[in-house]
Amino acid sequence: MAVDYTVIVVYLAGMLGMGWWGMRRARSKSEFLVAGRRLGPAMYSGTMAAIVLGGASTIGGVGLGYKYGLSGAWMVFTIGLGLLALSVFFSARIARLKVYTVSEMLDLRYGGKAGVISGVVMWAYTLMLAVTSTIAYATIFDVLFDLNRTVAIVLGGAIVVAYSTLGGMWSITLTDMVQFVVKTIGVLLLLLPIAVVKAGGFSGMKAKLPTSYFDPLGIGGETIFTYVLIYTFGMLIGQDIWQRVFTARSDRVARAGGTVAGTYCLVYALAGAVIGTAAKVLYPNLTSADDAFATIVKDELPIGVRGLVLAAALAAVMSTSSGALIACATVANNDIWSRLRGAVRPGGEAHDEAAEAHDEVRDNRLFILVMGLAVIGTAIALNDVVEALTVAYNLLVGGLLVPILGGLLWRRGTAQGALASVIVGGLAVIGLMAGYGILANEPVYYGLLASLAAYLVVSLATRPTDEAVLAVWRERLAGRSPELASDPVPAHQ
Repeated sequence: MAVDYTVIVVYLAGMLGMGWWGMRRARSKSEFLVAGRRLGPAMYSGTMAAIVLGGASTIGGVGLGYKYGLSGAWMVFTIGLGLLALSVFFSARIARLKVYTVSEMLDLRYGGKAGVISGVVMWAYTLMLAVTSTIAYATIFDVLFDLNRTVAIVLGGAIVVAYSTLGGMWSITLTDMVQFVVKTIGVLLLLLPIAVVKAGGFSGMKAKLPTSYFDPLGIGGETIFTYVLIYTFGMLIGQDIWQRVFTARSDRVARAGGTVAGTYCLVYALAGAVIGTAAKVLYPNLTSADDAFATIVKDELPIGVRGLVLAAALAAVMSTSSGALIACATVANNDIWSRLRGAVRPGGEAHDEAAEAHDEVRDNRLFILVMGLAVIGTAIALNDVVEALTVAYNLLVGGLLVPILGGLLWRRGTAQGALASVIVGGLAVIGLMAGYGILANEPVYYGLLASLAAYLVVSLATRPTDEAVLAVWRERLAGRSPELASDPVPAHQ
């Protein structure tokens, strides 16, 4: 294992080195939180694919393939569909807004009355997303070094917190680009073909497994529908995803680069399912489907290659974890703490941004450190990854999907309708999870319907949004706001 250990150690050292390099570039709020809004197509595509394809998509995707066969691709496939929908229909408008958070977008659209409550919901989602990614370190480091669960979480979490705190989005962008390359080589170019060959090729796999393993809908229609509702729609509104859209150099980069990343996700989904199906042939009696990835890597890959593929798994977890961490810290600082202090006016621009640039970088760096420590502590205390992730996505979709998409698509939506939608949808999801169970499908179904009903009824029953607010909103959507002069975008990157 010495060669494998060397590959992993070099990879981890490289992540910290890029964090240090990113620190030298992150000298303003824009640089620290959204990489100066100047990523070109290649870096944007790679980093966007890296953040959405995390440990759940890699280890969990292979596990679903082990359990259901090719239809196990649906979870990651719906993530790709959500990213494609976001990129084609919404990303250009989102990029032109030049905000930092989803809640700032809601404030712009509805007149500065939705930020704190929506910020709390988004903060809870990003926190739990970061926690679930951090828990996954335990699985990978256990395979690598046979480490205690708590030690593994602290080690993996500390590395991510370190490079994220040092350079913010610049560090995360650089590390995510490396992680994207490592995942592509490790999972798609190495593990996939080796697993298929070891399992006897597709003909051998078909001969040894039930026909249901090759049924595209074998996982079940209701499960697929739930995946679409949670993951496809979740991709449209998550702060971790939007914050990457904000890094695009232009709306064209956001649309084209996101489309490439979404297409990559579809390929990755199928690859994970095929690897899991091959693992079922090789190891038909695993106690847990989620062990399929680590088992096939440990037993079937040659020395050196094994280290690279395990580094790919580590890359998948780290990319999602760092993206969720900076999103969590950004929301906590910009949407909750700063608003409660009255330091930020609607639209997210500080009163004297030029004079306070250094302090803003310092404050955001501090929030990443604090949130990172909170994530590590929560991950150590929490055991069930699936339940934590389900709670996060149920709250996100049930509480925020309707007011966000309503604000983008329906002119008649009002601030009162948005607030009612967030509150009713969020409370409905929490109550229904208590009644039906956290993993049930009903909470997100009925919670989303309750949120939609509240938004429509209250919006129609209240006065339309002030025309001056809508005029500013239209200017920002068109990219013509004079406030953008303080946030220049270089011609190339």
